[in-house]
Amino acid sequence: MPEPTTRSAPGAAAPEFVVPWDVPGRGWFARDVHDVARDLLGSLLTRRSEAGDVTLRISEVEAYDGERDPGSHAYRGRTERNRAMYGEPGRLYVYRHLGLHHCVNVVTGPVGRPSAVLIRAGEVVRGADTARARRSAVGRCDSDQQIARGPARLAVSLDLDLRHYGAVLTDPDGELVLHRAPTPGRPAVAAGPRVGVSGTGGDGTLYPWRYWLAGDRTVSAYRRVSTRAR
Repeated sequence: MPEPTTRSAPGAAAPEFVVPWDVPGRGWFARDVHDVARDLLGSLLTRRSEAGDVTLRISEVEAYDGERDPGSHAYRGRTERNRAMYGEPGRLYVYRHLGLHHCVNVVTGPVGRPSAVLIRAGEVVRGADTARARRSAVGRCDSDQQIARGPARLAVSLDLDLRHYGAVLTDPDGELVLHRAPTPGRPAVAAGPRVGVSGTGGDGTLYPWRYWLAGDRTVSAYRRVSTRAR
């Protein structure tokens, strides 16, 4: 991965993060959910805030294919909760799981056809002190590889919650921005069952729809099933 660099923006008090990769437009996210999921791996997600910018390299995701997927929140149709999945691609679908923590998803596919990619884990490559402080404020953070290892920790490290429901990722100057990874030199991608999904949707033979960077230490631990329902 190219080393991140910084530059000072005119009149800014702190350096601005710069990467040599493209910020994809909405059409990039409007593709098949599995194509987007795999291409998100290795990409950089930046969250800008007054507390400091945090950038992570995405290492693990899960694909959810709407009304055709028994593991998806949209399997039984549109609700107030999942309405973002039916909207513009390249926006966030954020939900609160069991009232305990938030999960961050990227909306994909054409408008009206619900699909999304859950961002499960990542490696913080800039702003680790800020991310670690956020994590430590709500629980233990034993090592740098644990800062954003798992969807709840990832949301905390980036300070993302329901305030960011529907937020865009396609504005280079926005609060949230994605820089897609270049294809050459991308690490190998592995696939397997989704984590903690019950019922048919958790069948790894039928739905091997979790993707991760093979050998990456920030990938979360696999759990066969939990009470989590998508």
